[in-house]
Amino acid sequence: MPPLRNSSQIAPPSDALQLLAQYQRLVLIREFEQEAERQYKAARIGGYCHLSSGQEACTVGAVDAMAACDLLVTGYRCHGFALAKGTPAALVMAELFGRRDGCARGRGGSMHLLDVERGFLGGWGIVGGQLPIAAGLALGLVRQGSSSAVLCELGDGAVNTGAWHEALNLAALWHLPIVYLIINNEYGMGTKVERASSQPELYRRAAAFGMHGERVDGNDLLAVQSACERLLTRAREERSPAVLEALTYRFRGHSVADPGISYRSEEEIEEHLRRHDPILAFEQDLLSKGVEPQQLQAARESAARSVAEAVSFAERSPAPELSSLAEGVYASGSDVQFARMRLGSPFGEQELVFDAGLGR
Repeated sequence: MPPLRNSSQIAPPSDALQLLAQYQRLVLIREFEQEAERQYKAARIGGYCHLSSGQEACTVGAVDAMAACDLLVTGYRCHGFALAKGTPAALVMAELFGRRDGCARGRGGSMHLLDVERGFLGGWGIVGGQLPIAAGLALGLVRQGSSSAVLCELGDGAVNTGAWHEALNLAALWHLPIVYLIINNEYGMGTKVERASSQPELYRRAAAFGMHGERVDGNDLLAVQSACERLLTRAREERSPAVLEALTYRFRGHSVADPGISYRSEEEIEEHLRRHDPILAFEQDLLSKGVEPQQLQAARESAARSVAEAVSFAERSPAPELSSLAEGVYASGSDVQFARMRLGSPFGEQELVFDAGLGR
């Protein structure tokens, strides 16, 4: 296995203020995820909820490598990506609560966050389901003559799906401007990568499609940022797709419902917390560059306030109107194609009616 790149080798020049801004987002994501777990256990968040605590450096580094015109598509562990893209914490929390003011208007929840204005075209709930969607977006960019690229995030488990092979084959065949970012947190649900993948060095799978692949230390924010910048630039300028595997670790279970200790030991988790926490490592980098401890403390306090305000906002936000349940299902202009599938079919009703007496 080639040595992992590290920030001392390839980190782009950054001043302390830029690094401090990145630190602010790292701690915001960590604080948000911890609060999301509390709110889920308090039954204020329904459905599924997947946390990314421990993966913050991958998230912030990758997003900071994107150009403003690039598009982002992710899997369902997506809270951190929305926050890194600049979606206000209040709108993300409201979405988790299923409220009207959420970033997907309360229709997506934890697994399907969305912020089209910021180029974030969704978390996607089906494992690997976002891969062909991202390839389609990249093809659309090519046909539009755009100079943008697509960053498609996926987990290590998604490389064993059929969608992985189909999407990467087309991306390579059609020279699509896309970077597939594998966030390898060592476990697909509760299965160790080595038990599920005959080639556990996942970036090597890119070779099967004649595509460039490489691996990076996912706990090193600047290394992730540098690698993503380089590969996204190649994707834009040369229409060269690539695979980037970022090695990291998730401190929580697969979802909030999973304690995460039936398939790994508490000692293993503690070891990662002690030696490989990306936030602690970034703090040391900042201190070595002259940032004062008080500035770090101020960033942590600001993150805590933002998350507390997000919870308050989500609590006040109204639920979506029940009568709007079927809105937005079909695109404008699809009346003819989907005429037989409209509300109330096959009798032609145009309104969705709920009969409380019948429990519908």
